[in-house]
Amino acid sequence: MTDIKMLALKYGGYTSLDKAYLDQLLAGKTEQEQLALITPPPSVVNAYFTELYQKKGPQAATDYFSEVSHELNLYNAEPSFIFENKPFIRLNLSGKSFGFCYESEGLGRIFSENEEEISDDLLFEIAQIFPHQLVFEEPGKIYMKNAGDEEVVSVESFTVLTDLESLADGRKRLKGYSQEDLLQEAVAFSGKRYFRSENRTAMLYID
Repeated sequence: MTDIKMLALKYGGYTSLDKAYLDQLLAGKTEQEQLALITPPPSVVNAYFTELYQKKGPQAATDYFSEVSHELNLYNAEPSFIFENKPFIRLNLSGKSFGFCYESEGLGRIFSENEEEISDDLLFEIAQIFPHQLVFEEPGKIYMKNAGDEEVVSVESFTVLTDLESLADGRKRLKGYSQEDLLQEAVAFSGKRYFRSENRTAMLYID
């Protein structure tokens, strides 16, 4: 059984002085109702995420939000700005409003407030914000997941500005400093594309 009071103390902003109050607050409620009561508001989740991002980096920020989403059941397969029933992280992408939540464990979802075209430039922009993630598109939806460990087994100069790497798991990875060049070279490959950007280097994974 989930220890709701422990979660309230760890994530909800409550302290040990609030234990008696929590007992009264949570009494007679279902577990789902209790989780909703102790979940911090979106403004608090966003503020802590931003502070971690700025002070400790993108990995620490997404680790925090992933953990909170798991512990407080913030997973959301149908996120919405209009019906915000669970906190999500707000993002500004090219001056437009987007949100970030976890759809399931380890699977991030990026969604827009208004209907927006999913372009390669947008996917690379998200990848620049989260350099440890692989960003990819499913029909009409944007997702991202941890890049994880990789083993490069061979490297060749595909063009003057682009390297082609073969990974131990069978994937190909194009690397270069120009997103446009990378996208042009990727036309020669078939397979699902995953976008990544780290240290000013653009990467396209072909699976």
